[in-house]
Amino acid sequence: MSLETKYHNEKTQFEDTAFERLMQKRIHKVLLICSSYDAFMLEEDGRIDEQIFNEYVALNLRHPPMFIQVSSAEAAFRAIEENQIDLVITMLSVGGMDPFSLSKVIKESHPDIPIVVLTPFSREVSLKLSKEDTSAIDYIFCWLGNADLLLAIIKVIEDGMNAPTDVSEIGVQSILLVEDSVRFYSSYLPLIYKTLFQQSRKFMTEGLNEHQRMMRMRGRPKILLARTYEEAVELYNKYSNNILGIISDVSFNRKGTKDSTAGIRLARRVKKENPFMPFLLQSSDLKFMAVAKEIKVGFIHKHSKLLLQELRDFLTTYLAFGDFVFIDPDTGEEIARVSNLQELQENMLKIPNKSLLYHFKRDHISKWLTARALFSIASVIKEIKVTADTEIEQLKCELYNIIAHFRMYKGRGVIATFDENTYDEYVNFSRIGEGSLGGKARGLAFLSTLIKKYPVFKSFDDVIITIPRTVVLGVDIFENFMESNNLYPLGLSDASDEEILRQFVAAPLPEDLYTKLEKFCNVIKKPIAVRSSSMLEDSHHQPFAGIYSTYMVPYTSDAHRMASQLGDAIKCVYASVYFKSGKAYMSSTLNLIDEERMGIVLQEIVGQAHENRFYPTFSGVGRSSNFYPIPPEKSEEGIVNVALGLGKYIVEGGVSLRFSPEYPTKVMQLSNPDMMLRETQKCFYALDLDINSFTPSVDDGINIRTLDLRQALADGSLKWIGSMFDLQNQVVRDGTFFEGYPIVTFASILKYDAFPLANIMKEILKVGQIEMNQPVEIEFAVDLQTPPGSPSVFYLLQIRPIVDSRVSLGPNIKVKDSEKAFIYSEAALGNGIISDIKDIVYIKTENFKPSNNPKIVTEIEKLNDLLQAENKPYLLIGPGRWGSQDPWLGVPVKWGQIAGTRAIVEIGLENYSVDPSQGTHFFQNLTSLRVAYLYINMHLNKGKLNFQWLDSLEARHETEHIRHVDTKEPLLLQIDGRDGKAVMYYPGEQ
Repeated sequence: MSLETKYHNEKTQFEDTAFERLMQKRIHKVLLICSSYDAFMLEEDGRIDEQIFNEYVALNLRHPPMFIQVSSAEAAFRAIEENQIDLVITMLSVGGMDPFSLSKVIKESHPDIPIVVLTPFSREVSLKLSKEDTSAIDYIFCWLGNADLLLAIIKVIEDGMNAPTDVSEIGVQSILLVEDSVRFYSSYLPLIYKTLFQQSRKFMTEGLNEHQRMMRMRGRPKILLARTYEEAVELYNKYSNNILGIISDVSFNRKGTKDSTAGIRLARRVKKENPFMPFLLQSSDLKFMAVAKEIKVGFIHKHSKLLLQELRDFLTTYLAFGDFVFIDPDTGEEIARVSNLQELQENMLKIPNKSLLYHFKRDHISKWLTARALFSIASVIKEIKVTADTEIEQLKCELYNIIAHFRMYKGRGVIATFDENTYDEYVNFSRIGEGSLGGKARGLAFLSTLIKKYPVFKSFDDVIITIPRTVVLGVDIFENFMESNNLYPLGLSDASDEEILRQFVAAPLPEDLYTKLEKFCNVIKKPIAVRSSSMLEDSHHQPFAGIYSTYMVPYTSDAHRMASQLGDAIKCVYASVYFKSGKAYMSSTLNLIDEERMGIVLQEIVGQAHENRFYPTFSGVGRSSNFYPIPPEKSEEGIVNVALGLGKYIVEGGVSLRFSPEYPTKVMQLSNPDMMLRETQKCFYALDLDINSFTPSVDDGINIRTLDLRQALADGSLKWIGSMFDLQNQVVRDGTFFEGYPIVTFASILKYDAFPLANIMKEILKVGQIEMNQPVEIEFAVDLQTPPGSPSVFYLLQIRPIVDSRVSLGPNIKVKDSEKAFIYSEAALGNGIISDIKDIVYIKTENFKPSNNPKIVTEIEKLNDLLQAENKPYLLIGPGRWGSQDPWLGVPVKWGQIAGTRAIVEIGLENYSVDPSQGTHFFQNLTSLRVAYLYINMHLNKGKLNFQWLDSLEARHETEHIRHVDTKEPLLLQIDGRDGKAVMYYPGEQ
């Protein structure tokens, strides 16, 4: 089923259940007052603390209380004064005072502390209790030698304390137990609670991770104990909307005296208001069985040898404690059985209409969901009304879609634990392993929480904003892989990238990981990106970007083969930690390579298949801070770069369309037809879908194809973002329905608002900056080629903080052009003074040809290594966009190949004018490392640079394309970070 279909019920609103608000009142300290003998009797099987602790652990409960045991009234008073006592349990043998008088004294000074009398059961004890004043006693319990009674005492008191908030306000369900026999409720309560906790362990599986599972335990149904008719009616009236069922004795007090049919009276009253309320009568008199049958309630005999088993059966069958069993209403035969929400969804469309209608009319489905603490979806389903005109098939589809949407909704903002037995398309973000997620995965998880937190992301008509389905491998898997295969020595050695890759790929990953990967492939059914997520990536103040590799694996229906290829891609990413470029970057950041740890993000690739290629309608990079605003743009309004195809094209420096989300119709690149032809995208990236196109390689773009725009025109992908240049009339026509040359203008989106891209980006960049408390960069991809009638999908792929070099790091410096300066720029990044540069490396501009840029890389790398070895920072000058992987736009260096530079100058030539860098991984790393950046284009009157002076200096090194000069004296570079201006003086000048 497509993502669009799954979200078809997006307008259904589910409220998050505030599990953290549940069970706020707990019993932490229990004062036990009894003789040493009684204490010995209670501890016959071990210390009380140990018994209770073991009971809590066995039932997966937390916060076991601490017991303080004293044997006299005097010691009890002292313990109450010295401790924060939450519950007092007293037995009949108390030294210094009888327990009833003691209880009165305690109640007078501490009226909020519940007091329980615990006593062995006997006829003599019953007679004694009947003659005592028990007004200060909250409960009397009969000790039957089982430690789970103590747990039941604690839980029934906690339930009573928390019911007003948990049941009335949040919707937790409850069970009303009406019983005045101390002996019977002392045996019933432990059984009911044990059954409850066993049920809770089952519905814990609806939680997507350990934290969610433990929080869901708080949502288990509560037990409300009533001992008189009036108490029962009061509790029923107060909580009737959230009562799963009622278990009642027949004979108990009403109006202060024993009423032998009080339970029958209560049953008639409840059934009149709610005919489908499960009600169980229990009595020691079999004559009431016929009455129970007449009023259509259950009945069990108190003296039955199977009493507790029959009680357990009632809880499981009628109070929705077990599996949900669909039955044939005519025969009572079982049709289907489901144990969780996923199975309910999978079976919903298969259930016979008659069976579904039977259960639905009786609220069985919503009751089963509430018993499993799925309150929000239960309330939505309960609101659906079935009439004589209801189409049952339509009802099935509606229920199916509600469950599907809820399962997707509850996964937002949650990092689920990957379980190959339950993983399906509705789990959006999950993890394998217990280690840290790494920076990139953290950013993705953060984006997922923002989507859930901010309603604005749901406010765009016919647009879904989400993240791609993602599975993250924790860094512990990397550590185990490295240690078990003894790869650290290789990684830290001077071995070539190719040799490191070869040995990493040859090393095995854990076999159980392949099982999980195979399940992932079976569910996703799309190409998968294998992305790095190291501990340092996308961190504040020092974000890595594009340093480690990202590989893309084409989809194949052979999940076993695809899992194997994913495994190879994972090992390639692990190897990239130790490639030369990664080591050089780590050295530049003063981090230690042997401290780096790598997580992995496995992410479905956004887009559609077009024959043997795969790509999205368009991708983009948005920045909340625009370093080069063109009036009327403002820096704080942000900037967006978009391009047809895979986003790799943008972050590697390809030509993209630049616009301000505040002024989407003012795009300088589209000022006139000549600029449109010259300065817009000429090609795009797509994934080769041939399964053999991926092989382990140092080049992570091994299966990325560079395609002509005419291919996208044929694919229909330019429909939303293209225009056509009419060669004959020399005009550009918006849309692709005309003859001519295709141009990527995004006209239908930016001019005619066919897709609300500008507004979406404004909101996302604003929210991202607010939540990160600093400027951010966000990568995204958009799929507009969805089925007819389905919404478009905007996918958030990554968020990282921007290190804003314009922020003052020292005194505010004002700079201006001067005859004493050989460089002046009005488009500079950085702030402050650099005064330790004496070396300049520059590309010769005479006879410069972009076709030579790949050769220049090798020449610069050798010179960079030499200067780094001599510990000499240098100024780097060259035409075009540094770091662009398109050699026609600039020199395609990797960061490690120029890691010794302190300042970089990008220049434009008369016939080679490229917009300044912004939005590429290279540029992000440059700013994060505080490398000064200057842009100069003298042919457009933007700054100056004295090449004649540079050429006059003696060259220390010179190759076919570059020169290295040494000025002997240090040069002074001053950068005004606020105004974006910079000046560099001749040696000895200022």
